[in-house]
Amino acid sequence: MASVTRAAFGELPSGGGTVEKFQLQSDLLRVDIISWGCTITALEVKDRQGRASDVVLGFAELEGYLQKQPYFGAVIGRVANRIAKGTFKVDGKEYHLAINKEPNSLHGGVRGFDKVLWTPRVLSNGVQFSRISPDGEEGYPGELKVWVTYTLDGAELVVNYRAQASQATPVNLTNHSYFNLAGQGSPNIYDHEVTIEADTYLPVDETLIPIGEVAPVQGTAFDLRKPVELGKHLQDFHLNGFDHNFCLKGSKEKHFCARVHHAASGRVLEVYTTQPGVQFYTGNFLDGTLKGKNGAVYPKHSGFCLETQNWPDAVNQPHFPPVLLRPGEEYDHTTWFKFSVA
Repeated sequence: MASVTRAAFGELPSGGGTVEKFQLQSDLLRVDIISWGCTITALEVKDRQGRASDVVLGFAELEGYLQKQPYFGAVIGRVANRIAKGTFKVDGKEYHLAINKEPNSLHGGVRGFDKVLWTPRVLSNGVQFSRISPDGEEGYPGELKVWVTYTLDGAELVVNYRAQASQATPVNLTNHSYFNLAGQGSPNIYDHEVTIEADTYLPVDETLIPIGEVAPVQGTAFDLRKPVELGKHLQDFHLNGFDHNFCLKGSKEKHFCARVHHAASGRVLEVYTTQPGVQFYTGNFLDGTLKGKNGAVYPKHSGFCLETQNWPDAVNQPHFPPVLLRPGEEYDHTTWFKFSVA
């Protein structure tokens, strides 16, 4: 069984409200989540010696999350990832979004779901956050009701996303946690072994928009179907890192997505999801300037993200999985983060 405790985490400036922290604890995991951006601020998991370490990057205080920072631990919406040139059409009408990552719109815009206060509700084994995204928020059409539920089941953190729209709108929700299984503050993730269950991936242009091709991973640097040690793999293929969508099974059922193993500590993270894709990102834009928890700094490649998602720019690419949510339908996706030792 999991226990849930609730405490104040900080006050938003100019009377913006109180941000609360919810601590979910089982025998095997401890997770801290705040109501600002539904953000995972800490996740403690034991190594093979039974020593617990916090394996997500982030900040000890609210101020850290309010500064410019790369979406540590947050829920991303209304649309995760990039929309080319910040424009799309729905039923013949063109919509224009803020260009917050030249020349595209990234992660929901200037003030996405990561930069708002959500309304919490404590559950017996977790917490549910909800909000109503008003019609026209960040340029998106229609009002969107959203629920994000975190529950703890033994060594598994389960994240469920639900949404209902008043008019047709693209919706693509994910969590942007950065993991380091050696413990946050460890200098890099080169000693992590990564497996991603994907036969194809999406090649991108220089602005990281998919070019439209669904390319086989076979014989490329993107073939992660068998475990690769990350540092050696990046070196062998002369890669700056990964920031790519890997195409998963098309089924809406729970399917295996990825496994990351840190041999030195024994920690293993397995990700399962109902989503058709996962963005594997190796923290290429981290530069050591942010001060994290316990005085940690976060240089390039000091954390990785496995952002389960629909494919980037799907709203502009008709052969990608459908991303529009229409009135009367329900968006309902779940991702499972399962921890163990090996």
